[in-house]
Amino acid sequence: MSVELVDVHKVYKTSYYEVRAINGITMRIEDGEFIAIMGPSGSGKSTLLYLIGCLDKPTKGEVIIDGVETSKLGDDELTRLRREKLGFIFQQYNLISTLTALENVELPMIFKGVPKDERKRKAMELLRLIGIEDIAERKPMEISGGQQQRVAIARAMANEPRILLCDEPTGNLDSKSGRQIMGTIKELNEEKGVTVILVTHDPSMAEFAERIVRLRDGRLQDVP
Repeated sequence: MSVELVDVHKVYKTSYYEVRAINGITMRIEDGEFIAIMGPSGSGKSTLLYLIGCLDKPTKGEVIIDGVETSKLGDDELTRLRREKLGFIFQQYNLISTLTALENVELPMIFKGVPKDERKRKAMELLRLIGIEDIAERKPMEISGGQQQRVAIARAMANEPRILLCDEPTGNLDSKSGRQIMGTIKELNEEKGVTVILVTHDPSMAEFAERIVRLRDGRLQDVP
């Protein structure tokens, strides 16, 4: 699933000042591509990811996903797009502490209306795919940070998204665990053809991507 941005701007305004977070970005991400977005703190990396993920709307310009201009979609259509086509992985794992790993992975499928037996089977398959089926019945506080992030990846893949949006997914992990997580994401990209858009400040994590896009002050520095 391709992503295209056409002269995208994002301005945050308050009563006293305005912040130009994204300042005229035009770029295209091909179906099945793995890109990394890099730049200093405050350069607009996460804002750009949220615009692509339809978690925010541009002040000006177009965000086009699979040929559809997202600003023209209503709330229900945007919710359906996020639920069925997009997967999100954040630095904070955002797991539900009272649920087991298996139940956390099931959660998106509950919202989608997947029958109980089917979602349990699929959730276990995902945990097995990512190599953590042995901790299926444990809760987040009973597993390591790396295992929690793997659960978060499995949860992000539960509804078979075509685009995986990753915001500093290894930021809370040691370097060994971080590389293992990136290896898992790379496998999903290569084996399932998932488009991966990664925001990171770590050059060693960006090496997993096919190309790197650099931002500064909300502008592209180069587009390979």
